[in-house]
Amino acid sequence: DFFVKHLILPGEAKVTLQLWDIGGQSIGSRLLRNYIYGAHAVLLCYDITSYQSFQNLEDWYRLMQQVFVDGKLPYVGLLANKSDLHHLRAVTKERHEEFVDENDLYSFTVSAKTGDRVSGCFHRIASDLSGIIISRPDVQVTQQVVTAEVIEYQQNDHYIINNEKTSKVRKCSIQ
Repeated sequence: DFFVKHLILPGEAKVTLQLWDIGGQSIGSRLLRNYIYGAHAVLLCYDITSYQSFQNLEDWYRLMQQVFVDGKLPYVGLLANKSDLHHLRAVTKERHEEFVDENDLYSFTVSAKTGDRVSGCFHRIASDLSGIIISRPDVQVTQQVVTAEVIEYQQNDHYIINNEKTSKVRKCSIQ
């Protein structure tokens, strides 16, 4: 998939990002190298609820190094996706940071489903690549507000009346 993202950075700097989603490609695909070659930035994405997707990063990172044989790698970020499912996390934050440190990568955590931190991620990458200094408040202003809806389901437990537990009278007989 191919997307175009237009951003306005501090100082009214207009930036256009071309985004190529190659997640569905086989790592052995011949076209894959063409997608990566000449990129100014590469985001290695994984699902925080799947340790297997994290383990696959080694292969993707090695492929990227092969494409940029001259040794000058583009801006490379490690993107942990599905932050909205943190309660199902299979990859620890420490393991994420260890991979970042070992490979000298930039670190991002987002939720593609809710949009949490996605815009901030792209603003940070655009500002880093363009040499424009962007502060944390500048990034936070770009963040989409994530709201949660609280749903109250009808209680079907016979011993709960008006959301208060009542003591049940129990009788026991031993024979």
